[in-house]
Order: sequence, then C-alpha cells, then structure tokens
Amino acid sequence: MTINRLEYAHTASRRPPFPASDTILSDIRPRSRSQSRSFRIIAAIVTSCLLILTLSSCARSNPLSNGSADSDTIVIGSQDYYSNEIIAEIYAQALEKNDIKVDRQFRIGQREVYIPEIEHQSIDLIPEYSGNLLQYFEKESSHGDDDDATAAKDPDDVYRDLVHATPQGLHLLNYSPASDQDTYTVTHDFAQRYHLHSVGDLARVPGSVKYGGPSEAESRPYGPKGLKAVYNVDVDFTPIEDSGGPLTVKALTDGKIQVANIFSADPAIKKNNLTVLDDSQHLLLPSNVVPLASKKLNNFKDGKAEDIINSISKNMTTEDLAELNNESVTDQKRAARIAKEWLAHNNVGTSKA
Repeated sequence: MTINRLEYAHTASRRPPFPASDTILSDIRPRSRSQSRSFRIIAAIVTSCLLILTLSSCARSNPLSNGSADSDTIVIGSQDYYSNEIIAEIYAQALEKNDIKVDRQFRIGQREVYIPEIEHQSIDLIPEYSGNLLQYFEKESSHGDDDDATAAKDPDDVYRDLVHATPQGLHLLNYSPASDQDTYTVTHDFAQRYHLHSVGDLARVPGSVKYGGPSEAESRPYGPKGLKAVYNVDVDFTPIEDSGGPLTVKALTDGKIQVANIFSADPAIKKNNLTVLDDSQHLLLPSNVVPLASKKLNNFKDGKAEDIINSISKNMTTEDLAELNNESVTDQKRAARIAKEWLAHNNVGTSKA
C-alpha cells in the first residue's frame, strides 16, 4: 500500500467544469453548405489556437523547461520539500540583493530527477544534504554494491568523502552547521510499550516492523535492507509520498505505521511528542545542508555568487532550520517571507561576508 496525498482527502461529487451546451462552438450552427465550410475552417483555426495555448502553458509549467540559457542568470532548484524550498529561496533573495539574476525552479522532486539536470546545467544551484547525497553518489558509482559504503560518521568526514564521490561536472560549496536528517521516529506510547530507546530495540517488537517513508527510502542504505543487516530488524515498508510531512506523521499517529522517516528539524516531532530513536550504529549519516552547483557557478561573477552562498551556509544553524520550518508549518508563512525575514536578521547576503 502506498499512502499519498489523496489518502485523507475529502471526497466531493464530480461535475463537468461547464455545461455541455456552453462548450466552445456549441452554439454555432451552420445554416448552409457555404456556411458549413466556413464553420469547419473557423473550428480548425480555433482548435489550432487552443492547442498552441495548451502546449505553451505546459511548457511554462515544466520546472526544468527553460534551463540556464541566460549566461547571466543562476537557475536555483529545490527538492519537493518545504524546508528545502525555504533554503533555496534564501539563496535566491541573497543573490538578487547583490544584483545577480535568478530563475526559481522549485519543488522539482528527488535526486533521480534533478541531479542529471544539474549535470546538464539546466539547474545551477540546489540545497542538498551531505550524508544522503554521499550515499546516493556511492550507490550510483558502485551500482548498489554496499562493500564501498563510506565509514564516515561525523560531518567533516562525510563532507570529505562527499567531495571525492561527487561526479565531474558538479561542484560542492561549503557545508553548513545546519543539519536536517532522516530519523527513525516512533510515537511516545509505542516507545513506552516496547521500552524503545535505540533503533536496535525495534528487534524486540513482535513480527515485522511497519516502517513508512518516501518511496526512495526503500532502496537507500538506511532502508529495510540496512535495518536488517545492521540491527537485525525485519521491516515491512510503506511508501508515503510527502517527504516526511503531515501524511507521514498522521500515518504514524493513526497506527498505520510504527516507525516513520521524519526529518530531524520537523516541528511535528515536538508538537506530537514523538520519540526519535538513537541510531547508535550510524546507519543514518550526518546530513548537513550543503549547496550543490553546476560547473557554471565556478568563478561566476568572479566568485561573487559562491561567496554569498557560503556566507549563508556559515551563518545558518540547526536551530534556525527548526524555526524556519515551524514558521512554515505552524504559522503558515510563505517561503519568500520566511527567507526575507531570516536574511534581515542575519549578517549574510553580501559578497564581502
């Protein structure tokens, strides 16, 4: 079973967007053969125009359609994750403040989608997370062979290995102290019932543990295979397609799953009194925010863009991420406003930082 955004949606009766009698050309009726011929010509023209408009609209809605054709513009992407979009918006506003043109292409999706686009320079910059990105690159280079998995456990070692694992054509900027990583999270009641403190304690839960998270987590090193190999925990995996968001939290609190992959800076952990299990074997690597760029950013504007983004990374903290996320989830602020306010309260955003 896959839990998606429709799982908890209210149903409503369906109806056409407008009555059949109001459809285009429905009231135009030819009165003669010559009029019939004219009618067919007009209909063909109108149909062609509608097709052109539809294709034009689709092209504009494609977040990767334009690429970085303008050499003076930085195309900034984001994952389909609200917190990642906020960081990307901070990047964008800081660059614009310094007279660098920006094209926002947010909510693209997962790495399998946007990494090739960065390699092809359709995207120039995106916020990433060091540990998960390292495991992704290692899997790609080893074709899924776990023998080459990193032994790094702290942020510095993870970043060092990430630099070596990053393919040519991609460019890493400095990583940030701010961290937002995957967790193994359970409800407080579930932890109390089975005396759970660490991930290894899940082995005492009867039967297979119901583990929920984004679909790509099933094939990640920290997914079911890793849990079995490292902690001897049997897992039944449930894909939940909201990147550890409210659907994941609701599935956990409703008992549809027993363990959830929720990001560590998510305010829902505190709000719902959830318990994050200790990953003593470091199956989940430290995941600090790290900007990933195309080679276009190398010396762009004589290094001005890199200096600005590195200044943001230096000043952002894990506490900042938690507060930014809370402003989005609890206060319902838009990413643009959250980013503007963060930049106003932090000494970043200039190339001299």
